[in-house]
Amino acid sequence: MMQLTGKQKRYLRSQANTLSPIFSVGKNGLTQNWVDEIVLALAKRELVKISLQQSAEETTKEVANFIESHSDITVAQTIGRTVILYLPAQEDKYKKISLDVAKI
Repeated sequence: MMQLTGKQKRYLRSQANTLSPIFSVGKNGLTQNWVDEIVLALAKRELVKISLQQSAEETTKEVANFIESHSDITVAQTIGRTVILYLPAQEDKYKKISLDVAKI
């Protein structure tokens, strides 16, 4: 997990504003396999939103802590029942947001 400055987090939040959640947490809870799927998605996108369904027993804070403790993903923001996740891409062809974040 990397440490982001306030300006970097603001930039990530602005980029995530138009994104739709592509993962959700439901009654099945949190598993390592679920986190691994998010890592695969972040390898190509760098920034994703996940949402907590009404049936989820976990809070956004618990989800954020679980994700950060089981991967290198950085939680850029939690708001309501939504969590914004950031992980710089390893392959150059997918690096877009991480190049902008590095400049800030």
